[in-house]
Amino acid sequence: MNHSGSVTLDEPHAHTKLPTLLSIRGLAVSFGAVRALQGADFDFAAGECVAIAGHNGAGKSTLMSVLSGARRASEGAIEIDGDRYADGFDAPIARSLGIRCVFQELSLCPNLTIEENMRAAHPQLRGFGWRRRARQTIEAELDMIFPGHGLRGTDVVGDLSLAQQQMVEIARAFARVDAPVRLVILDEPTSSLDRYTAQQLLAHIRACAANGISCILITHMLEEMLRSADRVMVMRDGKIVSTLPAPNLEKEQIIRAMGQFTEAAEPSPQREAKTSAADSAFSWAIGPRGRTRIEAARGSIVGFAGLAGQGQTDALLAIYAHARKRGSHQTVAFVAGDRRADGVFADWSIAENFDIRALYDGKSRAWIDREGLRALFDTWKARINIRGAAASAPILALSGGNQQKVLFARALASDAELVLMDDPMRGVDIGTKLEIYTLLQAEAAKGRTFVWYTTENDEFAYCDKIYVFRAGQVTRVLDASGCTEDALLAASFDEVPA
Repeated sequence: MNHSGSVTLDEPHAHTKLPTLLSIRGLAVSFGAVRALQGADFDFAAGECVAIAGHNGAGKSTLMSVLSGARRASEGAIEIDGDRYADGFDAPIARSLGIRCVFQELSLCPNLTIEENMRAAHPQLRGFGWRRRARQTIEAELDMIFPGHGLRGTDVVGDLSLAQQQMVEIARAFARVDAPVRLVILDEPTSSLDRYTAQQLLAHIRACAANGISCILITHMLEEMLRSADRVMVMRDGKIVSTLPAPNLEKEQIIRAMGQFTEAAEPSPQREAKTSAADSAFSWAIGPRGRTRIEAARGSIVGFAGLAGQGQTDALLAIYAHARKRGSHQTVAFVAGDRRADGVFADWSIAENFDIRALYDGKSRAWIDREGLRALFDTWKARINIRGAAASAPILALSGGNQQKVLFARALASDAELVLMDDPMRGVDIGTKLEIYTLLQAEAAKGRTFVWYTTENDEFAYCDKIYVFRAGQVTRVLDASGCTEDALLAASFDEVPA
């Protein structure tokens, strides 16, 4: 860490001929008629970080599920330590070989403590004193990866923020209890982390590579790939279509290989600021004793910034509760960041998850017909490219990013004049992000108001005003032009107003 408080990353080494750790040969996975993985071949070297890029539903998470033993391939084989596993490669075998995985959807038990979750993943922790050993192991790993984390092994997981749970899940995967850790698979590990904490993790990944531990990093953050990977594997429609050496690699080359669009047609963040007092239709007093006031002009995009877990989500929920009060006359929609806990109905179909927000038309006071809803869903499915399964399939059949697209579509297809978004781009591919940025700008121009918490600092360029949070209160208010990396970091550590 340098003197300014930012994390310094070691440069990825140029890919030299390293010994092969694990090879995949002709791996294929099918879900009915859907070919999620098609004939994948690749060699992962010892002591390297391979980043995997691809659109939502490209097969990235499916491949990682096979490598971790959570899912069996229908064809192909895995080769490691001279052994070939054409069948029967499962989680116990993967664990015995030193393979660990952090899945996109967290696997912690919310009713257990951190140390108890350690034992759930490492059953070797047993006998007299296992709690002390589990607590010391996980706290030491957290200290190594996320200095200053503030967590204790006795904390109940359900009481932690989403970012803190992500940190625990990551530390648990890297922790050594019995077999040496040789390969750590990280599926969207920074999706709930703020920029500062994400940099801590990326620095640890580079340190692991230097010590001979391999990492596979799945992320839609192209900057993270370029800063931490030795090679970038690009997947498209279940196939590995390209392998790119990371040194001197440009973002546009990755995007082009993904095949989503030929040019990075990023929308311009420049918008006419909505600051007229007459247009300030929304104002909320939140936080302790209502000392924090949030104001939003009609047709504006307001951002919430700061380190993760500093009260941004609580502020969104307070605004939502205020808008839902009797007599408020504000129509509001909420895009949840923790989709599994707060967003999707796991037992419902994709279409049903979309329909729930639009079943009743408050203006006409009538139920919307099913045919109209299906047509509306088909429109939005095409508009933001929801892919991977039929509308009648269970929502969990979709990749995490495509589930998030359904939540977006549900909110934007509604009649809500106020849309609250809690870190909504988790797991969404770069192509869809650019399309959503354009969509948000167009909707704001029509008068719809957005309040947007994000851990991706680049997204504040699309906001008219940014509130920086610390300890549940606003420490600074910035406009887009003044919302630099340094300004955000400084504001994130500002003293809380008395």
